[in-house]
Amino acid sequence: MGRAYRVRDIAVQAGLSETTVDRVLNGRAGVSVRAQRQVEQAIRDLDRQQSQVRLGGRTFVIDLVMQAPARFSSAVRSALEGELPGLRPAIIRARFALDETASAPAMVETLDRVRRRGSQGVILKAPDEPEVVEAVDLLVAAGIPVVTLVTDLPTSRRAAYVGIDNRAAGATAAYFISQWLGDAPGNILVTLSRDTFRGEEEREMGFRATLRRLAPQRSLVELNNTDGLDTTMHGLALAALSADPTLNAVYSIGGGNRAIVEAFTSLNRPYRCFVAHDLDPDNHALLRTGALTLVLHHDLPTDLRRACQALLQSHHLLPNAPHSLPSNIHPITPHNLPNRTHHDRVE
Repeated sequence: MGRAYRVRDIAVQAGLSETTVDRVLNGRAGVSVRAQRQVEQAIRDLDRQQSQVRLGGRTFVIDLVMQAPARFSSAVRSALEGELPGLRPAIIRARFALDETASAPAMVETLDRVRRRGSQGVILKAPDEPEVVEAVDLLVAAGIPVVTLVTDLPTSRRAAYVGIDNRAAGATAAYFISQWLGDAPGNILVTLSRDTFRGEEEREMGFRATLRRLAPQRSLVELNNTDGLDTTMHGLALAALSADPTLNAVYSIGGGNRAIVEAFTSLNRPYRCFVAHDLDPDNHALLRTGALTLVLHHDLPTDLRRACQALLQSHHLLPNAPHSLPSNIHPITPHNLPNRTHHDRVE
């Protein structure tokens, strides 16, 4: 295990001492199960980033830290790894802390661990909680720049935000849904993973404001705190549909879309339109079958490339200061569905 890599490379990737890594590699006693798993994961990461390991020159190690369903965080990880070989002037390798249901204290613990072991930068998707903002500010004070991804922490000292204009995305969803529903009666199911994600909150605010203007007669039924997971979403969606027989449209802000579709199907309930976010593997499949009407997508490889460039700018390795610039929103229907690419796969 790991014989293709230097102990030093594995140790940096795992965030462990070289002594601990050496003990794991040689099967010596006195090593925790957690350390063994960290070494195994580090070797898998290095396997996927072999082109970066082989290059000589100055190496930057950055951390991707996310609270998100695995279907999305895996797509982000693959997109980041796909962009690393083309980034210069530094050689960049990435470490990963990906969690589906991390609480704010758990996120703070992860960020504090990154700060203690050192990093050249953090790409972060996290809830907008005061303790998380404080942890970000401590990273920046320690000389570790932070770029927020998909959802922002605007009161923190982060270097830049990378992602779509979430209010505009919510307004776009409202426009399409109001057009599809027309004069037909019915209410709209709106789902979020967590209201502490500022990006989701902004999408919901943009959606409500635009819908009030375009279709003030419609009511919204909101499901929240689902973590975007199918297991959580299914029961909540069934209960909402049973309580309101007029629900016939969906705006899914936070995911769990398979479960929502299954809830409609199990009750033999049709819907007129279903708008979701991100072309992850689940949504790609649902869109292909027509279960989703529209996906509001943004180009993950471009976002991750911009995030890495902002980190390099923070270290003065690229010209200009890092800045936030909204990504383009791409409306994807079953009729312009792109082919699956490497960054769409779940690994």
